Amino acid sequence: MSVLIAIPARYASTRYPGKPLVPLTGAKGASMTLIERSWRAARSVSGVDRVVVATDDERIRDVSEGFGAEVVMTSETCQNGTERCAEAHEVLGGGYDIIVNLQGDAPLTPHWFVEDLVSGLRTAPDAGVATPVLRCDGSALNSLLNDRKHGRVGGTTAVFGRDHSAMYFSKEVVPFTSQTYAGDEATPVFHHVGVYAYRPDALAAYPGWPAGPLEQLEGLEQLRFMENGRKVLCVEVEARGRQFWELNNPQDVPKIEEMMAAMGLE
Repeated sequence: MSVLIAIPARYASTRYPGKPLVPLTGAKGASMTLIERSWRAARSVSGVDRVVVATDDERIRDVSEGFGAEVVMTSETCQNGTERCAEAHEVLGGGYDIIVNLQGDAPLTPHWFVEDLVSGLRTAPDAGVATPVLRCDGSALNSLLNDRKHGRVGGTTAVFGRDHSAMYFSKEVVPFTSQTYAGDEATPVFHHVGVYAYRPDALAAYPGWPAGPLEQLEGLEQLRFMENGRKVLCVEVEARGRQFWELNNPQDVPKIEEMMAAMGLE
């Protein structure tokens, strides 16, 4: 099955304008933009036929082509990364069996997250979409709770059933738990990893559906699939000692740089 990775990137982010071009310094002092680090993460995934950056911004295009990425220009009317991936797949002529949306704000995404995701979708013919979830330890859960306490929209959490079909995604921390957890202790909360794998029919249908009330309230694109009766498969992935966090706010830059330093990521 042929696999395309598309990295949607826009300059006009509401929470963090210019985010794809923000520099991040690695463990040995090398500074690279967020979009380049996300592209390098995509390139490290095995079993992928093509990696492209999908953007509507010439600044992002120029920087991306400068470090060697293939760029697909998409329209400014795309409302989110899923719509941008759908348009990019169409511009490329279609033909891929699985399209992966590796969002351009997750440079710490390990290659096995994406590999396990693609494998999970391949073995679930009734699912049109799959996305990874990572069980939070006490430290990660406290980071999520701290963001909400201070009014920041940080990571997204996921709730799913026994068959791993998604029940809900939220920028609030769900499910609620009154228990406290040690830093390395497993919790019942799952952090949603900002990556999606789509079958082409589900991806092509997506832009034709209007955004529903849940998507509009939460600002989470994957809820549109659920609001239109499409199964979203949650694929549990393992950290294997790696730390994970997305760049959602300016305050996340030093946090991610600290994680890269601790993990020795250049």
